[in-house]
Amino acid sequence: MNTIAPRHQLLLGLFLAAAMAATRGQHFAVLSLPDASAAVFFLAGLWLRPGWAFPALFGVSVLIDAVAVGWAGVGSACITPAYALLIPAYGALWAAGRWYAGRHRWAWSTLVPLIAAGVVGGLLFELFSTGGYYLFSGAFAEPSLQGVVAGVAKYLPGTLSHLALYLGLAALAEAVLTFGRPRRVGTAVR
Repeated sequence: MNTIAPRHQLLLGLFLAAAMAATRGQHFAVLSLPDASAAVFFLAGLWLRPGWAFPALFGVSVLIDAVAVGWAGVGSACITPAYALLIPAYGALWAAGRWYAGRHRWAWSTLVPLIAAGVVGGLLFELFSTGGYYLFSGAFAEPSLQGVVAGVAKYLPGTLSHLALYLGLAALAEAVLTFGRPRRVGTAVR
C-alpha cells in the first residue's frame, strides 16, 4: 500500500537520487557510507508510482558513473559490455520493491514478505551485476559457472547487509512520518 502522496513523489525521487549520489562507489561521498544504490531501487519500487522513476534513477546512476570516470579520475574497469546488465540488476530490486508494495502495511506479518523481497531482489541483483561482469566483461580468461557462484557468494552478504541497513533506516523514517504526525481531531459544529 503506497501512502506517499502524489505531490511528494518527485521530492522523494530526488531524495533517493541524492542518497545514491552521496554513497555510490565512494566517488563523491562526503561520509564513508555503504553504497545505497541497491536500496534506492528497492525503495523506489516500493514508494514511487510514476513509470518514469525507474529510467530516471537508472539515468542518474549512469551519470554518476560517467562523471566519476570522466571527471573524477575513477578507473573505468567496470565500464564494459556487462554494464548493460545493471538494467535487469536494478530492475530486479525495483520489481522486488513493487511486489512488496502490494503487501506493505504496518503489521509484523509483513516482515516476512519484506525480508523475502529483499533477499530475492538482492540475489537477482548480484546474479545480474556480479555474474554479468564475470561472464561478459572480458576481464576473466575462462569464465565458468563456478566462478559466477564464487563471485555472487563473495558480494551477496555485503549487498544484503547494506540493503537491510538502508531498508531499516527507511522503515524508521516512514514510521516517524506516519505515526509522529499529530492526529486531527474532528471539529465541533456550532
